[in-house]
Parts: sequence; structure tokens; C-alpha cells
Amino acid sequence: MPGRTGALLVVGDVATDVIARHPGALARGTDTAAEVRTLPGGAGANAACWAAYSGCPDVRLLGRVGAGTADRHEALLRGSGVHPVLVRDQEVPTATIVALVDAEAERTFLTDGGAALRLCPGDWSARLLDGVARLHLSGYLFFSEPSRELACLALADALGRGVPVSVDPASAGFIADFGVDRFLGATAGTGVLLPNADEARLLTGLPDAADAAARLSRRVPLVAVTLGAGGALVAQSGAVTDRIAAVPAAPVDSTGAGDAFTGAFLAALLADATPAAAASAGCRAGARAVAVRGGRPPDSTTAPP
Repeated sequence: MPGRTGALLVVGDVATDVIARHPGALARGTDTAAEVRTLPGGAGANAACWAAYSGCPDVRLLGRVGAGTADRHEALLRGSGVHPVLVRDQEVPTATIVALVDAEAERTFLTDGGAALRLCPGDWSARLLDGVARLHLSGYLFFSEPSRELACLALADALGRGVPVSVDPASAGFIADFGVDRFLGATAGTGVLLPNADEARLLTGLPDAADAAARLSRRVPLVAVTLGAGGALVAQSGAVTDRIAAVPAAPVDSTGAGDAFTGAFLAALLADATPAAAASAGCRAGARAVAVRGGRPPDSTTAPP
């Protein structure tokens, strides 16, 4: 069945990732041997690249980057099949994320939001929705006042045009600091929510991921909760409707695995896949993501910004 005609517009962060894979425990106060690589990243940019990699023919990305690295980030995004609309910040550098990746491929982030936090209503135009069939908002937008104002404006404009909106909550730590009720209020009207298990538990106060997914789906029509090696859950109308098995993978780096799920999930929805089929596509992309370094699809990160 042909998908809905129109583009996927992602609004979110573009970042430079510094990935440090350390096979042993971190040695506090001295040296720890690690393999360090500098790669393009950012949850919004990663999701956009994975949507294009998953077959979405028209993916657009609105973000804000430091002027000094804008050309390189634009080239890498275009090389991944994404049409970038990048605002160049003359005062603040591109966001930088240090990802500490341990022997189990689990990552811990040190995040400098940089220019991404300065995306603001002046960077938005309702014309960006022309030809758009779905809008996706990175949750990181909601943790800074300027970018939150833009996100809320984009959400309202999309709903006014009948364009469905999805949100990836992005960070349990940042949500806890911002406030669960504030986050849920700011994202009201969203049609698709894509949390991981920790974020779903935090947003509901429920310890069980399935119970959390079900409760969230009373607020948001479609919820897909990623469980890492446990696969994913799909919930609608207050109940878990599908449990999707994970795809076996040999993990190298889990950075961007959730972004891969998001991009593939949204690409599948645009192609008229069922939510269960979209979640299966997301799990396949997540398995590919953990098998490579960084958060972008294979062969899209060969040169650092």
C-alpha cells in the first residue's frame, strides 16, 4: 500500500559526538585507556538520518549549529539523504556530547547543548510544514526555554494543519530536572510518543515498563517503548497491543540506538505500516545501530565534523 504523500520534518539537535569506548572500569584521578572517535551526532539529526536510511524519500531537519562547523554538518546530513535547514550561530559552537561507552556497550553522556539550546521561535516558520506529512520533535528541545518555545510553536502549527506530531522524550535525567508534569503539559497534543523504558517509568511513576506504556497511551494515542535487548512495546488506548522481540546483535556502541528506532519507526509509519510493523522496523534499525560506532547509520560517519 502506498504511504502518505509528504515529507518527514525533524526539529532537533545536531551535535558533535566524542565517543570514548573504555573496556575497563574508569580509573578516577588517573588514566583509563580508551578508543576515542569524533563523529557527527545529535538525537534529532541521528533520527533524521535513520529515517532516510530506512527508505523515507523526503526527510528534512531543522537545527541550530555553530557557524564554524555548519558546512561540515550540512555535508554529512546531505550525504545521508537528509535535507538540512541549519541556523548558523555566530556566538556559540555546535552542541558537543561526550559518550563514555563501557565494555557492555552501555553509554553515559556528558552533554554541552551549545547552539542547539539556542534554537528559538525566530528560527521557525510555518512554511517549514509545507509538504510535510509528519513532524517529529526531539525531546531535548523542551529542556531550554528558547527551544521549548519553538517546539511548542511548531507543535501548535502542525496540529492546526492536521499534521501528526511525534516526540522522543530524549533524557530521563533532563525530564527529572525539568519536571514530569511540565514535560507532559508542554507535549500535549502529540500523537506518537517514543520513550525508552526509563523515560516511560519516570513519566508515569510506574515500575513496570508495560504498565507505563499502557498508561501513557491513555494520554498519547500511540506509544512505542524501547527496551534495549528486550525489544519494544506498542501501546494504544490504554493497553499494550504488541510486544516486539529484539533483533540479535553484537553490541559495539549503544549510542543512537533509540534514535535509529525512532527514525525507522517514523519512516515505516509514513509508508502506511501498522504500529507493530513500524516497531519491528525500529528494532531492526536499533540492532544495526548498536553494531557500529556512533549514532548514525553505517557508512554515514566516515569523516568527523
